[in-house]
Amino acid sequence: MRKPLLALTVATAAVVALASPAAAAPTDETVVTFTVGAANLDITAPPAVNLGATFADGVIEGNIGPVQVVDQRAALTATWVATVTTTAFTTGAGAPEETIVPSLVEYWSGPATATTGTGTFVPGQLTAAERVTLNLPRTAFSKTSGSGNNSATWSPTLRVNVPATAVTGTYTATVTHSVA
Repeated sequence: MRKPLLALTVATAAVVALASPAAAAPTDETVVTFTVGAANLDITAPPAVNLGATFADGVIEGNIGPVQVVDQRAALTATWVATVTTTAFTTGAGAPEETIVPSLVEYWSGPATATTGTGTFVPGQLTAAERVTLNLPRTAFSKTSGSGNNSATWSPTLRVNVPATAVTGTYTATVTHSVA
């Protein structure tokens, strides 16, 4: 009769071995990264504008827009400043009588005609009363707060005070808008 007791002991030991807790499994970690790509901060303006015609000692003004800044940098602090400058207006060989200097050229941005994104968009010169001469770089428009992608469009006006000494001709200058 001893044989059944031995079989029972072996069976009990097998059940106890199966019921014991398993050892903790080893772990490993994976660091996962990805990049949100930054695109560009760009500015566009019309390639050419004709203001029309005037006489010596006159004033001519006209819209030279639209100008647009597109900020696709997806920045946490998405601020920028657009500036404007001009060369002298010249005709012929550019002698003094054939030149209208930048201090006789005035600019005002006017209000935004369109914006996208969050933040504060600020015109450089909201009205004609705030116009500035372009004898040095001036702020045309800016974005002073906000984050993420954004854009602003405005339609600036240029006013040229033609001196009495100006000679007949077609005067040409380059107005440059920049953004940083």
